[in-house]
Amino acid sequence: MGLQQARQSTPENMVSRLVIHYRFTLIILGLLLWLIPATAADWPQFLGVNRNGSTSGESLVPAFPGSEPEIIWSHELGSGFAGPVVSGDQVFIFHRKANQAVLESLSTQNGKVKWTFKYVTDYKDDFGFDNGPRAVPLVHDKKIYLMGAEGFAHCIDSLTGKCIWSVNLHKQLESTKGFFGRACSPLIVRDNLILQVGGKQAGIVGLNTTTGTLKWKATDHEAGYASPITATIGGQEIAICFTRHGLVCLNPTSGEVLIENAHRSTMQASVNAASPVMVSPNRVFLSACYGVGAAVWQLSPVDKSLNPIWETNQKLDCHYATPVNFEGHLIGFHGRQETGTELRCIDALNGKIKWQSGRMAAGSVTLAGKTLVILTERGELILAKASNKSFEPAARGQILGADTRAMPAISNGRLFARDKRKLVCVKLKP
Repeated sequence: MGLQQARQSTPENMVSRLVIHYRFTLIILGLLLWLIPATAADWPQFLGVNRNGSTSGESLVPAFPGSEPEIIWSHELGSGFAGPVVSGDQVFIFHRKANQAVLESLSTQNGKVKWTFKYVTDYKDDFGFDNGPRAVPLVHDKKIYLMGAEGFAHCIDSLTGKCIWSVNLHKQLESTKGFFGRACSPLIVRDNLILQVGGKQAGIVGLNTTTGTLKWKATDHEAGYASPITATIGGQEIAICFTRHGLVCLNPTSGEVLIENAHRSTMQASVNAASPVMVSPNRVFLSACYGVGAAVWQLSPVDKSLNPIWETNQKLDCHYATPVNFEGHLIGFHGRQETGTELRCIDALNGKIKWQSGRMAAGSVTLAGKTLVILTERGELILAKASNKSFEPAARGQILGADTRAMPAISNGRLFARDKRKLVCVKLKP
């Protein structure tokens, strides 16, 4: 027995056993990876994880898995223009039925309701446009933050649907209704919940994410309809806002205004609605219709200064949808929704038009890898290869009805999109 054990313990036998064990381990790991479903890529806030209308690590091909888009499931909704957000196996949708604002948590797989949170809303659109919420919710650290059209901000537990805190910003800060109610999608920087509320000496505010208490307030700007973004320039993190009056860059922790610059129409009946877009580490793009046009500014928050790179109109005048940045080019809708739009691509360095689609219905643009995912107001879904040379739609199909204005979400090969009657889940990958 001793001789046999000695033979089994030779260096050659030990190496052989290690090789066999290593190969067996690789096989087991491979099987586990094959059996475990891919982790969903979250779309936790307005314009996605990076707040720029682009997916994070998820590429799509410009073609449907079948001959036309396949709707996996649909869910009945009330009014509103607040788009869906996705976190893990939950998709959250904010809408209105009768006099109640409704937040629902649905299964991403089958659309079944997990929980529902409701509160009474008295918002009434003065133009008879839509009485539902406008602002896309934000999912952060197992909580959901809401901004209602009537002026209520809420923090909700994402697992149970229970309310953690609620603040009446209309009452507390005299947040103004504007033309179409409050529409700012929340932004979180550390423990600061940043909202453009248009309050009295509180155009932009920072709330404590845990309690909802006011931490700081800045500017006397009316709110407008754009939502803020963040950027880090020269080692300093800033919040970049596009209010009704123009550009505001501030310290997200203290609310100190670092840069301010007017960018608005002289028309009273006008809005700033498309969010800022970073086109390089220190350059921001802003755009609006009503004769305002587009501009790119170079920001220096350390010096509290900005340098105009170019300003022009009739190149990419964005009414409400935020364009995407593709390889130094901006692709988005040009023109007012009610008078006619077209999709355009411009060079971010100089504003030069690289291509234009010709007349098409207004809508939104999302970038998934090198594929443009376009959803028009008429409910048509269009896929096209992202390019700075030309626009060539590769696939198109009807997924929703008219009044499709909410921004969609893309997660784990699926598109989540809504109109004023339903939310649909569409297969984008086989």
